[in-house]
Amino acid sequence: MKLRNGTYHLIKSAIADFKRNKIRTFLTSLGITIGVMSVVMLIALGLGLKNYISEQFEGLGANLIMVMGGSGFGGGGDEEGGGFSGPAGMFGSVIEFDERDVSSLRRIQEIEYVVPVYFKSLTIEAEENEEIGYIMGVNEEFFGLMNSEMLEGNVFDKSDLQGRTKVAVLGYNLSENLFGEAGDGAGRTIRVDNMRLKVIGVLEKTGDREMDKAAVIPYTTTFASLNPDKTFWSIYLGVTSEDDVETASEKAEETLLKRYKEDEFSITEQSEILSTVNQIFAVLNAILVAIGSISLLVGGIGIMNIMYATVTERTKEIGIRRAIGATKKDILVQFLAESVVLSTLGGLVGLLLSVLIVMAIRIFFPAAINTLAVVIAFGVSGFIGVFFGVFPAKRAADLPPIVAIKYE
Repeated sequence: MKLRNGTYHLIKSAIADFKRNKIRTFLTSLGITIGVMSVVMLIALGLGLKNYISEQFEGLGANLIMVMGGSGFGGGGDEEGGGFSGPAGMFGSVIEFDERDVSSLRRIQEIEYVVPVYFKSLTIEAEENEEIGYIMGVNEEFFGLMNSEMLEGNVFDKSDLQGRTKVAVLGYNLSENLFGEAGDGAGRTIRVDNMRLKVIGVLEKTGDREMDKAAVIPYTTTFASLNPDKTFWSIYLGVTSEDDVETASEKAEETLLKRYKEDEFSITEQSEILSTVNQIFAVLNAILVAIGSISLLVGGIGIMNIMYATVTERTKEIGIRRAIGATKKDILVQFLAESVVLSTLGGLVGLLLSVLIVMAIRIFFPAAINTLAVVIAFGVSGFIGVFFGVFPAKRAADLPPIVAIKYE
């Protein structure tokens, strides 16, 4: 009870002192507020980006397996390479696949979707507008594999593939940039490399840069002028049951090894991509926390400076307290408590502001505040109060009572 009353008295005394100089208190705690808010917000945005990428994969209709030439992720590539969720040159391409590979992979029992992918970046024209976009040559299974949703119109079917029909399904952003309103693209015509394509549908916005700026067409239609070699930079495989992914990957590798060498292609599962993403974001979050901590360090130095100034201003008060019986420990604890309370209040305000900002951001982006961010906010705030408060508090406690009383 004595300890509880003592703590209450220290906090009450600290708050009373803060009220005597509200502006100074506000400016001092502002450094900690900004520092805590920086750390919490950086962690929240890092988690949001991680959640966003995970949602993109989880939105697929089947477990995805990507067959690529060369080393796949991290391999070299030319400017015309690309992927459904990465920069166009991200995936290497030592070899190129053809319809024979597609037929071979289709014989694997565990695989439900086999989608050959031709990908090229070029200028797409419509009426008087033109836009740099992507041509994706695929089959009709692509839309089921990617769990595509339509904004307007329909997707092409197997008969369009067999007849090499000159039709296209546009990504949301491409249609919007060419026709003003995304939904207005359905029924219109675009021109690609001197070839006219009728737009039969527009996809809902996916958030994926390539997909939203792509014109998806039957891969057989690219065989004319775009892809005379009739090859594909990648083949996407879809497995409905997660339990069959590993088996399907092994069988796909066995099938391709009959024609290619082991180092000429790579097979990457969706789970492997997500695991890599998680590892990257673990490192990224640590870097973001380190960057945000610089603000906390600056805030802590601000508290130390103000507490030194406070000690100087209250030197006579310290002398009087020592004269009537206060010990060095009492003075040390008093000033240390003021520093801790000041930094904790700043941390609480910073955390509250972070929560409000994240709640607003979540409407557009899946940012999130986790337990780690809260622990860091409170832990670092308290640590800064102790660490940067102990030096001025010790200076106050070491003042000789007689000198302190005579101080003007």
